[in-house]
Amino acid sequence: MQGKTVLITGASRGIGAEAGRVFAAAGANVALVARNRDQISALADALGDNAIALECDVSQFAQVEQAVADCVDRFGELDVLIGNAGVIDPIFHLSNADVAAWGTAIDINLKGVFHGMRAALPVMRAAGGGTVLTVSSGAASNPVEAWSHYCASKAGAKMLTECLHLEEAIHGIRALGLSPGTVATDMQRVIKASGINAVSQLDWSDHIPADWPARALLWMCTSDADEFLGSEISLRREEIRQRIGLT
Repeated sequence: MQGKTVLITGASRGIGAEAGRVFAAAGANVALVARNRDQISALADALGDNAIALECDVSQFAQVEQAVADCVDRFGELDVLIGNAGVIDPIFHLSNADVAAWGTAIDINLKGVFHGMRAALPVMRAAGGGTVLTVSSGAASNPVEAWSHYCASKAGAKMLTECLHLEEAIHGIRALGLSPGTVATDMQRVIKASGINAVSQLDWSDHIPADWPARALLWMCTSDADEFLGSEISLRREEIRQRIGLT
């Protein structure tokens, strides 16, 4: 990744912030994208001159398009896009779901992924290729009680990644998804507090550290992951963890 440029959405905390640290340590230029300017600015300052903070609401295409343009203006290219921004709260059953909040989750988790892809594709095509990684979830393939907004949006993002591979592999663009399992981030605190479904009953020690998916994302940028193009990689699989070097 030395000298390559990666743009990470949802970079203010959790997997996104850890990905910023991991990619910067690997020599990449890092564009940190999130709504919370203070948090991404502090992280960019900590990472040094090869990191920038770009305040952006991924549910708004114009803001995503501007973030991509600002990234290219600063670093001259965009080699990797990581679609990580996502929300799970508020957690509610379909029968009492808040309609506006349900729609907001779709805007961020699904449309946000599309907006990133749509903004990045012209840049990557012009450069002859690139890598698009989508942070997914087991909820993309399995229903979870009171997570209809999350499951539906993650399922849509999973399909978007598959469509991207179908349409853009011929143009040198690599598309993969990462299903990390349960991760020790603030999202798990929200899930725990809900007290709904089996995931909320897990102990904190059951969750993997946030740097594991971050390191997996870095590995996914290498040719060693090419056999998984157009599909999702699951960190629940022990053989995948061993291959990446996670212990």
